[in-house]
Amino acid sequence: MINFDEFFRQLADSDHPLHPFAEQINTTINSIYTPYSHGDEISWQQAIEQLPELSTESTDLNSSAVTARGAVSENQQQQLHKALMGLHPWRKGPFDLFDVYIDTEWRSDWKWQRVAAHLGSLRYKNILDVGCGSGYHCLRMAGAGANTVVGIDPSLKFLYQFKAINYYTQANNVHLLPLKSEQLPYRMQCFDTVFSMGVLYHRKSPFEHLEELKYTLKPGGQLVLETLVVDGGLHTVLVPDDRYAQMRNVWFLPSCDELLRWVERAGFINAKVVDVDTTKLEEQRSTDWMNYQSLQDFLDPNDHAKTVEGYQAPTRATIIATRK
Repeated sequence: MINFDEFFRQLADSDHPLHPFAEQINTTINSIYTPYSHGDEISWQQAIEQLPELSTESTDLNSSAVTARGAVSENQQQQLHKALMGLHPWRKGPFDLFDVYIDTEWRSDWKWQRVAAHLGSLRYKNILDVGCGSGYHCLRMAGAGANTVVGIDPSLKFLYQFKAINYYTQANNVHLLPLKSEQLPYRMQCFDTVFSMGVLYHRKSPFEHLEELKYTLKPGGQLVLETLVVDGGLHTVLVPDDRYAQMRNVWFLPSCDELLRWVERAGFINAKVVDVDTTKLEEQRSTDWMNYQSLQDFLDPNDHAKTVEGYQAPTRATIIATRK
C-alpha cells in the first residue's frame, strides 16, 4: 500500500509551507484512498516488494534519464528489471536504475528541456506539479534545487511507479499524493511555482482549473501551463465531436492567443507563450516498457499533420505567467 507517513512527518514542522493544511490533506487522502480497493494494487505492491536491496552510491536528477547508480550483480539486475516490468506500462520518463533503462512511452526530458530554460531559478522554491504522472518532472525539479516538490495525480499506478523509482533515488523532498487539483485545500496560496502540464484539455471547465492553480500560488507566484492548442487567432477554440487522437476526455483546445486570454482573464499577468511544439513520433511512441498503442496509431496514416479523426495533430504550447 502507499504510505504517506514521511510526507506528514515533514508537515509536522511548523516552518513547512504545507503545515497549516496537514490535517485537511490527511482527511482528504483517507476519504479517497482505501488500500487495495483497486483490483491491481496487490500486484503493484508485489512488484515493489520484489525490488532488490541495492545500495545507491550516486544519483543524477539532472540528466535526461533520472539515474541511480551502484554496485549490482547480474542476478540483481534481472530481478530489478522483472520487478519494474511488473508496473508496466511506463508512460513518463526515462529512468536509469542500476543500468536498467526504463524507456518510457514519452521522452519527458524533451519537454523539460523546452521549458526549463524559461523558468528562472527553482532553487529553494516550493513547487506543486499537477498531473505529475510517475514523478519524472518532480524529480527534475528537485534536481534543479527545489526545496519541496509535491506532485498530485489520481492514478495509483503512477504513485507505485514513483515509489519504485524513489526507493533508489531517495529524493526525500519529493512527495506524490493521489489527489486532483480540485481536491486540494481551497486557497492554499503557499507554493512559489505550480506546473500544470497536460491537464487543462482534460477539464470540462478550463477556467475552474486555472482558478484552482491560481489559488495554490502565493501572490507573485509562477504558473507553468502546458496544454494542447490549435492554429488560429483570438476566439479560436476546437471542441472535438467525440474523440481527439483517440482520447475521449479532451474538451477544449484553444489557439495560443485565446489561451493567453484565458490565463489573463483568470487573474494572471505577464503571460507569455514560451514554447509551441508539434509532438513528434520520436517523442511519444511504443516501447518495450509501454507496448500498447501510441502516437503513431492516433495519427492519420496518410497525413501525420492530422489525427485519425481529421483534427490538427497534437501541438502543445507552454505559457508562463505570474499570479497578481
